[in-house]
Amino acid sequence: MTVTPIYAALTALLFVLLSLRVIVARRQSSVPLGDGGDQILLRRLRAHGNFAEYAPMVIVLMALAELQDSADVMLHAIGLLLLVGRFVHALGVSQEPEDYRLRVTGMGLTFTALMMGALANLNLGGLIGRLLM
Repeated sequence: MTVTPIYAALTALLFVLLSLRVIVARRQSSVPLGDGGDQILLRRLRAHGNFAEYAPMVIVLMALAELQDSADVMLHAIGLLLLVGRFVHALGVSQEPEDYRLRVTGMGLTFTALMMGALANLNLGGLIGRLLM
């Protein structure tokens, strides 16, 4: 495997960034557990949590697709959609007031990555990959 590890690493770095944002918000609001009613902390917690809920599934689907020799171009497309989608979503959710357009765009990109990963593992990936080449 050569493609999935790149996106797994980049995803991990983005996860660390989101984690650090939660830590900073916790320190600023002096809330060691939960959100303490702080809206900024709550938004950062949800951006971080939502990332943790979606990103691993896409990375697993990418790895499985790569093990089945899916086209590199499709794997890169899935990885880029995941990274951009999760970044844009986190940006939209963590703002007060929330930028709903960013949130929706991020979810759309993430769902597209998730669906492409699923299709790649249903042996439709070869067909889709050939269409993209």
